[in-house]
Amino acid sequence: MPEAYAPPDQMAPITMTRSYRITHVINMDDGDAESHFVKDIRGLNGNWRWTGKRPTIRVPVRSADNLHLVMDYAIADATFKTTGPVKIVIYVNDKVAAARTHSEPGQQHFDFPLPPGTVEANKDAVIAVEIDKVWVSPTDATELGFILSRIGLTQE
Repeated sequence: MPEAYAPPDQMAPITMTRSYRITHVINMDDGDAESHFVKDIRGLNGNWRWTGKRPTIRVPVRSADNLHLVMDYAIADATFKTTGPVKIVIYVNDKVAAARTHSEPGQQHFDFPLPPGTVEANKDAVIAVEIDKVWVSPTDATELGFILSRIGLTQE
Protein backbone atom coordinates (compact mmCIF):
# COMPACT_ATOMS: atom_id res chain seq x y z
CA MET A 1 0.00 0.00 0.00
CA PRO A 2 1.17 3.55 -0.68
CA GLU A 3 2.04 5.74 2.24
CA ALA A 4 -0.81 7.95 3.60
CA TYR A 5 -0.49 11.74 3.65
CA ALA A 6 -2.65 14.75 4.58
CA PRO A 7 -4.61 16.57 1.86
CA PRO A 8 -3.06 19.89 0.65
CA ASP A 9 -4.07 23.18 2.25
CA GLN A 10 -7.08 24.75 0.62
CA MET A 11 -6.90 28.23 -0.92
CA ALA A 12 -8.98 30.99 0.59
CA PRO A 13 -11.79 32.20 -1.68
CA ILE A 14 -10.98 35.21 -3.84
CA THR A 15 -12.67 38.36 -2.61
CA MET A 16 -13.46 41.21 -4.95
CA THR A 17 -12.28 44.51 -3.54
CA ARG A 18 -13.51 46.49 -6.53
CA SER A 19 -16.61 45.99 -8.59
CA TYR A 20 -16.30 45.02 -12.23
CA ARG A 21 -15.81 48.06 -14.49
CA ILE A 22 -17.33 48.22 -17.93
CA THR A 23 -14.96 49.83 -20.39
CA HIS A 24 -15.28 50.53 -24.06
CA VAL A 25 -12.30 52.61 -25.03
CA ILE A 26 -11.03 52.53 -28.60
CA ASN A 27 -7.25 52.54 -28.89
CA MET A 28 -6.34 53.72 -32.37
CA ASP A 29 -4.11 50.67 -32.90
CA ASP A 30 -6.75 48.11 -31.82
CA GLY A 31 -7.42 45.48 -34.47
CA ASP A 32 -11.12 46.38 -34.60
CA ALA A 33 -10.74 50.16 -34.14
CA GLU A 34 -11.93 51.03 -37.64
CA SER A 35 -15.21 49.20 -37.09
CA HIS A 36 -16.10 51.95 -34.57
CA PHE A 37 -15.19 54.90 -36.82
CA VAL A 38 -18.01 56.96 -38.27
CA LYS A 39 -15.95 59.70 -39.97
CA ASP A 40 -12.88 61.96 -39.98
CA ILE A 41 -10.28 59.52 -38.60
CA ARG A 42 -7.37 58.75 -40.90
CA GLY A 43 -4.74 55.98 -41.31
CA LEU A 44 -2.72 54.49 -38.49
CA ASN A 45 0.68 55.98 -37.58
CA GLY A 46 2.09 53.71 -34.86
CA ASN A 47 -0.53 53.94 -32.11
CA TRP A 48 -2.24 57.17 -33.20
CA ARG A 49 -4.22 58.63 -36.10
CA TRP A 50 -4.77 62.07 -37.55
CA THR A 51 -8.28 63.43 -37.37
CA GLY A 52 -10.18 65.83 -39.56
CA LYS A 53 -12.49 68.58 -38.30
CA ARG A 54 -15.02 66.35 -36.50
CA PRO A 55 -13.84 62.80 -35.82
CA THR A 56 -16.74 60.61 -34.78
CA ILE A 57 -16.94 57.10 -33.30
CA ARG A 58 -19.71 54.75 -32.21
CA VAL A 59 -19.36 52.59 -29.07
CA PRO A 60 -21.81 50.16 -27.45
CA VAL A 61 -23.15 51.04 -23.99
CA ARG A 62 -24.32 48.25 -21.69
CA SER A 63 -24.93 50.37 -18.60
CA ALA A 64 -25.46 54.14 -18.52
CA ASP A 65 -24.51 54.50 -14.84
CA ASN A 66 -21.43 56.47 -13.74
CA LEU A 67 -19.86 56.80 -17.19
CA HIS A 68 -16.76 58.85 -17.91
CA LEU A 69 -15.60 59.92 -21.33
CA VAL A 70 -11.85 59.50 -21.72
CA MET A 71 -9.65 60.71 -24.53
CA ASP A 72 -5.89 60.86 -25.09
CA TYR A 73 -4.87 63.20 -27.89
CA ALA A 74 -2.31 65.79 -28.92
CA ILE A 75 -2.29 69.17 -30.57
CA ALA A 76 0.62 68.93 -33.02
CA ASP A 77 3.27 71.62 -32.91
CA ALA A 78 3.46 71.68 -36.71
CA THR A 79 -0.25 72.45 -37.17
CA PHE A 80 -0.44 74.75 -34.15
CA LYS A 81 2.12 77.10 -35.78
CA THR A 82 -0.52 77.85 -38.43
CA THR A 83 -3.79 77.54 -36.51
CA GLY A 84 -2.79 79.08 -33.20
CA PRO A 85 -5.02 78.35 -30.18
CA VAL A 86 -7.78 75.83 -30.88
CA LYS A 87 -11.04 74.97 -29.17
CA ILE A 88 -12.25 71.39 -28.94
CA VAL A 89 -15.92 70.62 -28.28
CA ILE A 90 -16.97 67.07 -27.38
CA TYR A 91 -20.45 65.86 -28.31
CA VAL A 92 -22.13 62.70 -27.06
CA ASN A 93 -25.25 61.78 -29.02
CA ASP A 94 -25.25 65.28 -30.56
CA LYS A 95 -25.31 67.01 -27.15
CA VAL A 96 -22.40 69.16 -25.99
CA ALA A 97 -20.69 67.26 -23.19
CA ALA A 98 -17.53 69.37 -22.69
CA ALA A 99 -15.28 71.95 -24.27
CA ARG A 100 -11.63 72.87 -23.87
CA THR A 101 -9.39 75.56 -25.37
CA HIS A 102 -5.71 74.83 -26.04
CA SER A 103 -3.34 77.77 -26.13
CA GLU A 104 -0.28 75.53 -26.53
CA PRO A 105 0.51 72.37 -28.49
CA GLY A 106 1.22 69.09 -26.73
CA GLN A 107 -0.24 65.87 -25.36
CA GLN A 108 -3.55 65.97 -23.54
CA HIS A 109 -5.62 63.63 -21.37
CA PHE A 110 -9.34 64.21 -20.95
CA ASP A 111 -11.48 62.39 -18.38
CA PHE A 112 -14.84 63.72 -17.30
CA PRO A 113 -18.10 62.28 -16.01
CA LEU A 114 -21.08 62.23 -18.34
CA PRO A 115 -24.23 63.81 -16.94
CA PRO A 116 -27.05 61.32 -16.27
CA GLY A 117 -29.29 60.82 -19.30
CA THR A 118 -26.53 61.51 -21.84
CA VAL A 119 -26.54 57.91 -23.08
CA GLU A 120 -28.98 55.02 -22.85
CA ALA A 121 -28.17 51.51 -21.69
CA ASN A 122 -28.00 48.83 -24.38
CA LYS A 123 -27.70 51.38 -27.19
CA ASP A 124 -24.73 52.74 -29.07
CA ALA A 125 -23.29 56.11 -28.08
CA VAL A 126 -21.99 58.42 -30.79
CA ILE A 127 -19.01 60.50 -29.68
CA ALA A 128 -17.81 63.39 -31.84
CA VAL A 129 -14.95 65.78 -31.14
CA GLU A 130 -14.95 68.99 -33.14
CA ILE A 131 -11.92 71.27 -33.47
CA ASP A 132 -12.65 74.85 -34.46
CA LYS A 133 -9.59 75.33 -36.74
CA VAL A 134 -7.92 72.72 -38.91
CA TRP A 135 -4.59 72.89 -40.68
CA VAL A 136 -5.01 72.75 -44.47
CA SER A 137 -2.22 71.30 -46.61
CA PRO A 138 -1.12 73.78 -49.28
CA THR A 139 -0.36 70.94 -51.71
CA ASP A 140 -3.48 68.75 -51.61
CA ALA A 141 -5.95 70.61 -49.32
CA THR A 142 -5.96 67.76 -46.76
CA GLU A 143 -7.40 68.98 -43.46
CA LEU A 144 -5.71 67.90 -40.23
CA GLY A 145 -7.27 68.50 -36.83
CA PHE A 146 -5.44 66.77 -33.99
CA ILE A 147 -3.70 63.50 -33.16
CA LEU A 148 -5.94 60.89 -31.51
CA SER A 149 -4.55 57.96 -29.49
CA ARG A 150 -7.66 56.67 -27.69
CA ILE A 151 -11.25 57.63 -26.97
CA GLY A 152 -14.26 56.01 -25.36
CA LEU A 153 -16.32 55.39 -22.23
CA THR A 154 -15.41 53.87 -18.90
CA GLN A 155 -17.62 53.12 -15.95
CA GLU A 156 -16.36 54.41 -12.62
